[in-house]
Amino acid sequence: MSTDPSPSGNPQSQTRTAIINPSSSSSCFTTAAAAVPNTHSRFRMPLRLPSLLALPAPLRHIVLRNPQRTLFWSSPTPEPVETVPPQGPEIYDIVCVGGGPAGLGLLGALRANDLTKDLRIALIEGQNLESGRWKEAQDGVDVQGYANRCSSLTPKSVAFLNSIGAWHHIRRSRTQPYHSMRVWDGVSGSRIVFDSAETSLPNNGGPASFSLISALTSSIFPQRPRSAEPDMDPSVVATMTENQNITSALLSNLDEHPSVDTFDQTRVENIELGEETEDVDMSGWPILTLQYRQRERKLAARLLVGADGANSPVRNFAGIPSRGWDYNRHGVVATLQLSPQSEDEHRTAYQRFLPTGPIALLPLPGPYASLVWSTTPAHAAKLKALQPEDFVAMVNAAFRLTPTDLEYLHTLPSGQTDEVSWRQQHTPALTVSAEDGRPWLAHGTDVVGVQPGSIASFPLKMRHADTYTGHRVALLGDAAHTIHPLAGQGLNQGLGDAQSLAACVAKAVATGGDIGSSWTLDGYNAERWAANNAIMGTVDKLHKLYSAGSGPVVWARSLGLDVVNRLDHVKGYLMRQAAGR
Repeated sequence: MSTDPSPSGNPQSQTRTAIINPSSSSSCFTTAAAAVPNTHSRFRMPLRLPSLLALPAPLRHIVLRNPQRTLFWSSPTPEPVETVPPQGPEIYDIVCVGGGPAGLGLLGALRANDLTKDLRIALIEGQNLESGRWKEAQDGVDVQGYANRCSSLTPKSVAFLNSIGAWHHIRRSRTQPYHSMRVWDGVSGSRIVFDSAETSLPNNGGPASFSLISALTSSIFPQRPRSAEPDMDPSVVATMTENQNITSALLSNLDEHPSVDTFDQTRVENIELGEETEDVDMSGWPILTLQYRQRERKLAARLLVGADGANSPVRNFAGIPSRGWDYNRHGVVATLQLSPQSEDEHRTAYQRFLPTGPIALLPLPGPYASLVWSTTPAHAAKLKALQPEDFVAMVNAAFRLTPTDLEYLHTLPSGQTDEVSWRQQHTPALTVSAEDGRPWLAHGTDVVGVQPGSIASFPLKMRHADTYTGHRVALLGDAAHTIHPLAGQGLNQGLGDAQSLAACVAKAVATGGDIGSSWTLDGYNAERWAANNAIMGTVDKLHKLYSAGSGPVVWARSLGLDVVNRLDHVKGYLMRQAAGR
């Protein structure tokens, strides 16, 4: 990546000017005529080289590589124009605001495609992008411990990262595939098992994502078919890794494409539509004003991409409403150490639905796991204030004791360790089935420690933009949608957005279309908004469904879970649909 973009992007652009209307369909012909060299001075028009970027990439290549053969028309000889340095903004095909996984995934996909690899792209990020990379210890030893912000990557997300070259940069030693998942109702004990060995079907069948959510929604909105990746295990339900591992891999992948102009540690001061002048009409283009290295810069975007988080300035500029609500719940995250376990590579994830919210234990390499516990703000504050040994006891209790026991434990100022130990001795262990008596929680799932400094919490909310696109604007990731973490789909949705938008841009370039027009962006909005809305709606309803602690709602949800759990072929079909296999 280029970390210090020149003001104009090309030295020649400082000594030429052009008359061009970027929003007009006739601008292609104006620029083509302007590109004819000096040997045709009678027909030559003055040129500012950045205006050439107004052309679709294929036509731009024809003009640059075959200037002598470029078609032009006869016109009166223009008046001589004095060559002056350009005074307008720097013109880019795509300006992406936000350097998280969604934004970096989009840029990686664009650079990996022959059709879009030559587009002029700028990346703007408020933080230092170098902080997102892995830092080696001085003695060469790998980073110790695990970050508390981890994600469960679906096979489809892994395939996307692999297709753009980013998976090659992932630290495999810090990834943990898991092959089964056990989910159960904390009130009734009803359960469902997703296990590759039990639900795989012929013809490359296999499980899909973190939970039943994406399986159900994918049957309504099927994924695009994709070819099988040779290095992907079809028995993998999902792959756990730290968010920093993903970000670092995407940054390393972009390093192989230095044509991306990077403005990190940069604040976007203002976004407004351009103006029409006697030289150029940019009245329909977003113009960004930046403060970069103590100097003001202005960028004009044929397509402005907002991957800038839930409080997206790009979304506000486009006037796109975002609707939703707060759950009055906080997500408590931590990195846990588990009791010694066998060397069996068949790893399992666990999730239990409690009236206050679900708790999930997701495997990391070695005897470690990532905790995501959704609970009330008061309980979250109490958990963070506990001593490490009492926090560990509360996590073990949340997977084993009744909701009534947990409510009592939350009232204790301290001493949860002894209380939980006593109560566990008098609480029957949950078993896989009454016939064999095998424990539901496998050996090696007892939490024995918590990584210092890893306990944190964040508020949970649901937000969804009314649309993902506007005129020359597209939203992805959290700028477009924020979801409850119970399904583990937030980052996967962002990568799916990036893949879809990159495909729409490539299609526009291939057909000579305008990458910022509604014709181009409508396909992205139609594909992603409906699919994401289905997932978000299902997650929201599940959260409300499992918030009930008694009554007929508990009976109905338990019956449904038990019935689906007995239909292996149905589970296998839904899981294959979610995986895109």
